[in-house]
Amino acid sequence: MDDNLKRSIILDHYQNPKNRGLIDDESYIKVNMNNESCIDEINLMIKVSDNQIIDIKFDGEACAICTSSTSIMINTLIGKTIDEVETIYNNYVNMIEEKEYDTEILEEAIVYEDIYKQPNRKKCALLPWWGIEKVLKQIRGN
Repeated sequence: MDDNLKRSIILDHYQNPKNRGLIDDESYIKVNMNNESCIDEINLMIKVSDNQIIDIKFDGEACAICTSSTSIMINTLIGKTIDEVETIYNNYVNMIEEKEYDTEILEEAIVYEDIYKQPNRKKCALLPWWGIEKVLKQIRGN
């Protein structure tokens, strides 16, 4: 994917984030994530039913990278099984950490494949995904 297209996708998800806005529904798993080194703080609400992510909502204050990463993550994970989510999560983290990963399963999240070149931005791109990791651990009983 070329750099201009990556920037365009990131900007679109920052300016028009998907599923922004929390709701009052106890059937969602709630997670708060914050980055101590900057302003990023997001609240995630994840609805899981029959071993599948049915919905994800978010809100909070965050930079362009974190907000767009959250929106892209939501688009990528809704409708996936817990096993698929775990595979996507592991590949995304590997990509950010410059390890081996499968580009085919990351969908739009591939726009962050070069974020490792800006080490101070890695946490911004990872923060919402770490929230998903917490939910996976909770579901799996870890």
